[in-house]
Amino acid sequence: MEVQILAKKENPLLQRTEVSFKAIHKAEPTPTRDAIRQELAKHLKAAKDVVVVDGARSTFGRSETSGYAKVYKSKEQALSVERYHILVRNKLAEPKPKEAKPGEAALAPKAETPSPAAKKEEAKPEPRPEPKAEAKAEAKHEAKPHRKEEKKPAEKKAEPKAEHKAEHKAEGKKEEKPEAKKVEPRKKEGK
Repeated sequence: MEVQILAKKENPLLQRTEVSFKAIHKAEPTPTRDAIRQELAKHLKAAKDVVVVDGARSTFGRSETSGYAKVYKSKEQALSVERYHILVRNKLAEPKPKEAKPGEAALAPKAETPSPAAKKEEAKPEPRPEPKAEAKAEAKHEAKPHRKEEKKPAEKKAEPKAEHKAEHKAEGKKEEKPEAKKVEPRKKEGK
């Protein structure tokens, strides 16, 4: 891998040198952040601990990676000025362990998972012991319902319509049919 410095700017207020670079990596995969830091440290004649790669981006179809890095005067200055997540990415700081939020279960290490045969044995219900004959008789005696059963009134059988009509004819009564009303056409008014 070959590193080229594209731009270099001194920042005396933050005691660092800001560098834009291009890494050419023919027939190699995209270089890691750690490999870029090491090459920049060689090229700029600085210790690897004071070089912080802020960002690096590869170009699709080319074997080039361009990026931005900062070279501090001391490691203490880098730790006091640089953002925490960038320090973690460059392995200059240890990541903080995640705390469980209120209401969430803490992540505990997983217990050993049982084998499929053990799962089948656990799934089988335990057989219940058979009660003795005396206990069965007592259980039947105690299992009487506490409320009285409601008696339903006897239902009347509905007579079929054909039989009902036959009875009326036999009695000599005439079935009354409603008369249809005659509708007279509306007269047109002439002008």
